[in-house]
Amino acid sequence: MATVIDGKNVAASVIQTVKSATTALEKSRGVTAGLAVVIVGDDPASHAYVGSKGRMAKECGFKSVQHTLPAETRQEELAALVATLNADPSIHGILVQLPLPKPLDSEPIIQSILPEKDVDGLSIANAGKLAIGDLKTGLVSCTPAGAMVFVRRTHGEDLSGLNAVVIGRSNLFGKPMAQLLLNANATVTIAHSRTKNLSEVCRNADILVAAVGRPEMVRADWVKPGATVIDVGINRVAAPERGEGKTRLVGDVAFEEVSAVAGTITPVPGGVGPMTIAMLMANTVIAAHRAAEQTPPQF
Repeated sequence: MATVIDGKNVAASVIQTVKSATTALEKSRGVTAGLAVVIVGDDPASHAYVGSKGRMAKECGFKSVQHTLPAETRQEELAALVATLNADPSIHGILVQLPLPKPLDSEPIIQSILPEKDVDGLSIANAGKLAIGDLKTGLVSCTPAGAMVFVRRTHGEDLSGLNAVVIGRSNLFGKPMAQLLLNANATVTIAHSRTKNLSEVCRNADILVAAVGRPEMVRADWVKPGATVIDVGINRVAAPERGEGKTRLVGDVAFEEVSAVAGTITPVPGGVGPMTIAMLMANTVIAAHRAAEQTPPQF
């Protein structure tokens, strides 16, 4: 049976490093890391997510600021707020919670965040830095950064000689994940819905990362024995065994059967999920160290 990665434990160790780095920066330079979160409208899921980010930021010792704007906020008002936060030296990370309510256009807002404060790692500048292998000045999107922590803790820093397959080519996850694996010297294949013989492609992978949003698509016979399987999917499916109308969360990997083949696997829930907020905190403390011209911590 595969070793199951406990995402909560790994995330807790990342947060411990963040806390230590936050304290060290305050002592050495008198700088408190600052994170500003902007939320527009009243979507309950977004508010729950923003609340958890704010609580974690405070736990890490950050200056935590939340701007809650009404759903009818105009594009230029939101842009003006981001400009104000860009100019505020006490704020090192800016996060605009997505999706924005219509008719707001998120893309120009995201791209207006200064790259050095773009702790979500979504700006074209940060995507470009990742593409050329610049991990020293860029900020990496939180979910792939978190998945990469699992890979490094399983295989070490250098992935030379290992084949990695990423199923999914999204700008949010698939592409940055592939770049991170490539930067670590893995031989990388990006597979997607148009890939022929997908199961065959996956069977070559020493590291298989699934991020397509199709419940339990990856089966046991897709997986090379002993492979590391990172499941990024979060899908809600019917669970009649729990009662009428009940649902449960599953990943893109058929966990039970793949666990019998893989060497290491992440569960859903409790795998990659907890790492996303942890890496947001990591990006914020990295940004604060860079702004203070200090060497940032490694994660």
